[in-house]
Amino acid sequence: MKTFTRTLIFISCLLMLTAYFLPLWHIGLEAPQYPEGLEMKIWLNGLTGNIDQINGLNHYIGMKFISVDDFKEFKILPYVFGALTFVGLLAAVLKSRRLLIVWFAGLCLFAIVGFGDFYMWEYNYGHKLNPHAAIKVEGMNYQPPLFGYKQLLNFTAGSLPDTGGLLVGLGGVLVAIAIFYPPRRSSNHTK
Repeated sequence: MKTFTRTLIFISCLLMLTAYFLPLWHIGLEAPQYPEGLEMKIWLNGLTGNIDQINGLNHYIGMKFISVDDFKEFKILPYVFGALTFVGLLAAVLKSRRLLIVWFAGLCLFAIVGFGDFYMWEYNYGHKLNPHAAIKVEGMNYQPPLFGYKQLLNFTAGSLPDTGGLLVGLGGVLVAIAIFYPPRRSSNHTK
């Protein structure tokens, strides 16, 4: 494994570690009555932001309250993500291309499962409404977008990566470069 590849792996691991200190995802709500907006930030192990205000609004349309305790994922994600990052460090230290590929596959699987889980949470959150809610709009669901913006009644809901998510994503790109960047063959290499 070339020094360039190992350097990319070490930088990627450092970027991955930012997930422990920076929010990964941001969901924002904007409406005329909330010109400053409401937000919820998703971290590797919890939620921050205007959770109480969002719960207060969502109560009227029958959405379930958002509570950190409802997310079992927050209890295991730090360990899973730490194990994945450790595999990356091990690949660089041992100069193992095989471990590098295992790490990349693990990160891809982690992303697919994570976004699938997030989508299902949003789907259930926006579709399974309390039939006794104060406000009912026939045929309306309130599922926030997985990525991007969506109009929900008079609110514009936005869902985008936050600082930590962008840095982790950049780390993933560096891992892909480390794998797919063609290694230089030495002139005395024999088959």
